Amino acid sequence: MKALRRLLKWTLGAAAGVVIVFLTLVLARAFAARRFPPLKPWHRALSAEVTAREITDSWTLADYLRREDEVFRQMNETVLPAAAPEDRNPSNRYWPDSPINPERFPKNWNRTFELVPDGEVRGGALLIHGLTDSPYSVKAEAELLRSLGYYALCLRMPGHGTVPGALTETNWEDWRAAVRLGARHVRQRAGAKTPLVLAGYSNGGALSVQYAVDALYDPRLPRPDRIILFSPMIGVSPFAGLARIVSRIGSIPYFERSRWMDVLPEYIPFKYDSFPAHAGLQTGELTAEIATAVQHAAVSGKIKDLAPILAFVSLVDSTVITPATFDRLYRYLPENGSELVLFDLNRYEFVAPFLKRTYDREVAGLFGDAQRRYRLALVTNASTSTRDAVARIEAPHQTEPQVTPLGIAWPPQIFSLSHLAVPFRPDDALFGIQPDLSVSYGPRLGLLAPRGEKGVLAVPTDQFMRLNCNPFFAYVEQRIEAFLPK
Repeated sequence: MKALRRLLKWTLGAAAGVVIVFLTLVLARAFAARRFPPLKPWHRALSAEVTAREITDSWTLADYLRREDEVFRQMNETVLPAAAPEDRNPSNRYWPDSPINPERFPKNWNRTFELVPDGEVRGGALLIHGLTDSPYSVKAEAELLRSLGYYALCLRMPGHGTVPGALTETNWEDWRAAVRLGARHVRQRAGAKTPLVLAGYSNGGALSVQYAVDALYDPRLPRPDRIILFSPMIGVSPFAGLARIVSRIGSIPYFERSRWMDVLPEYIPFKYDSFPAHAGLQTGELTAEIATAVQHAAVSGKIKDLAPILAFVSLVDSTVITPATFDRLYRYLPENGSELVLFDLNRYEFVAPFLKRTYDREVAGLFGDAQRRYRLALVTNASTSTRDAVARIEAPHQTEPQVTPLGIAWPPQIFSLSHLAVPFRPDDALFGIQPDLSVSYGPRLGLLAPRGEKGVLAVPTDQFMRLNCNPFFAYVEQRIEAFLPK
């Protein structure tokens, strides 16, 4: 009996210790957040934003766009004029006279847009952007699909394209409702007998998978014929769940800034730089929902009806957990023509000594698996003595890879891709390393390489070093065209 009491006392003491440590970390984080810059008008939510409760099955794209117009009007009338004198500078997208104010461009790519092929409509595609992003992030893929005869709808998800404060209230259920509306519209616009394609980047990839699995059970949802993913958010850090507590502490005025994981200058016209904790919480909940749904579909056998999936992922990714794409999605897929393209580190011999990790074991574990039911392609160096790239390809159930030269080389000074890089062309006017100079959205972010003393800039230098475009995008286009229904 005494031993039992001692065990109980020890267990309670250990639990109390864990709670104390946890609360200490949370409070330490809350106090640290007070060192963030002061919050601005664009760090507040907009009341006009649409929610899942409002998006009924009877809503049309026109209804959705009317609400989108309203939320942009609210931003332009209440947020932009409120910019303080110190914020009236050309590098702030929320100053009305800034050259990077997206409302001043010939077309504001933060808004929903459609691309229509010149000739006969061969199919329809719904493209879904990532978290903190805008429809601009899937513009290159939409243009490719249009060139292949597809009507393409790039739908702005609720809470995006306006102010980062909108993501302090928007939930993943709002995004799911918007995706369902978009899929209905694309099916109607392209015709019932043409292929339906879902394409999603990052969080949009997660929403694409969620929709496709939901459609297996709900006959009201048009089923996609193909799914294309770019840096899909299938798994995120388990610490995303802590955002709930952090956000609640932020309801105390003294700790208001603790509702934010980052408060940064807003210098990118088509993407938020500041990041609220609530948005991180939504990614944790969404990915958990998807993991459960995929496993349930596998156990029930429904997954055999899932459309083929083509995914493009970077081996190294600081935003999502790359192995989750393999472990939580692809391992359950039927043998239906799915494919995964993995972009390796730059294995050039002059780069290797500077890498913290080689990930050799992880890459080797993917190949030589006779049970694998999908096509796997690794974009990597032909050898360590060259920057020339090849695709090392294994078909389903095959263990001997075929090596295909790509005619593309790693650009100088680039050691890997990144989460951000995968869906962008190298000649993207904003993010490209060889930008299209005929279009200007402000500074060429893909060319920035600031130099100076550390600790001086308001933006972490890692943010400038992170690759924002994909030097192997020509291969991405090739694989997409081959993957589409014939």
